Amino acid sequence: MAKTKYFFNDKTLSYEEHKLTPGQKLFKFLMFLVSALALTVIFVFLVFTFFDSPKELMLKRDLSEYQLEYKIMNDRLSNMQKVMKELANRDDNIYRVIFEAEPIPLSVREAGIGGVDRYANLEGYSESKLLVETAKKMDKLTSEMYVQSKSFDQVFAMAKNKAKMLASIPAIQPIRNIQLDRISSYFGYRIDPFYKVKKFHEGIDFAAPVGTPVHVTGNGVVILAGRSLGGYGNEVMVDHGFGYVTRYAHLSVIKVKKGQLVQRGQVIGLVGDTGKSTGPHLHYEVRKDGEPINPINFFFNDLTPLEYSKMIELSKIPTQSMD
Repeated sequence: MAKTKYFFNDKTLSYEEHKLTPGQKLFKFLMFLVSALALTVIFVFLVFTFFDSPKELMLKRDLSEYQLEYKIMNDRLSNMQKVMKELANRDDNIYRVIFEAEPIPLSVREAGIGGVDRYANLEGYSESKLLVETAKKMDKLTSEMYVQSKSFDQVFAMAKNKAKMLASIPAIQPIRNIQLDRISSYFGYRIDPFYKVKKFHEGIDFAAPVGTPVHVTGNGVVILAGRSLGGYGNEVMVDHGFGYVTRYAHLSVIKVKKGQLVQRGQVIGLVGDTGKSTGPHLHYEVRKDGEPINPINFFFNDLTPLEYSKMIELSKIPTQSMD
């Protein structure tokens, strides 16, 4: 109950009850409301500034958990990138080397994604840096995985062709040469028997009696079987695929036809003395992508390491070619 106020009236020389006019009462009430509202605003401001509401506490806890999960995700992505780099290293330096394939260029493996605005929608947040970093790692990893997947597809296809390639590449001597004494002239610069000058000998000469069987050294298809106009006499050429071609020259008899499929070890002709020749022998060549290469490097199915070493030593002895 509000206390009654009194004031001393100088005129009546007595205490009289103080009564407010309606206007004063209204003003007093309005002041009370203003004060109460001001105090409420100040109280709310202080509470929300220095104290968290239950909802804010929950949101902050969730945000803290999200930040932790993002950091864990970043660490896992970093580990996955290390694994991907190891896979790429094995792919380039083991798998693709085995199948004689070129490694994938680093520029292809590390190709960028998107443009400068790709991550614009992740800007403006308190954790934008973390979000953008994670998104970039994921995009880069996705790109690397795609490139690696395509590479493994290629390796798988090459693996399926490996058996065919091994059966096709020249791998035996065209004439039985157990004692390694039938090779009369090796690959490289030799004395020409007709002009007596050094000339590059693009194959190997096997001295053998006329009629000795000549065996094809790898699977393939006959691309030439007939008389040569270049001094090789009767010759056979076989395309083995994978860039390899072999030549068998100076034959007395040709036992295959152009376009015929042949298999390693099959007799394709007989040793002869036709064309530009100084005696019965077989001139044998191996070409890769059109360039002559040393045939003795393709006798691995016939020779032991010791026999191969012996053949290398014999090839260093200066000799005269037979054609």
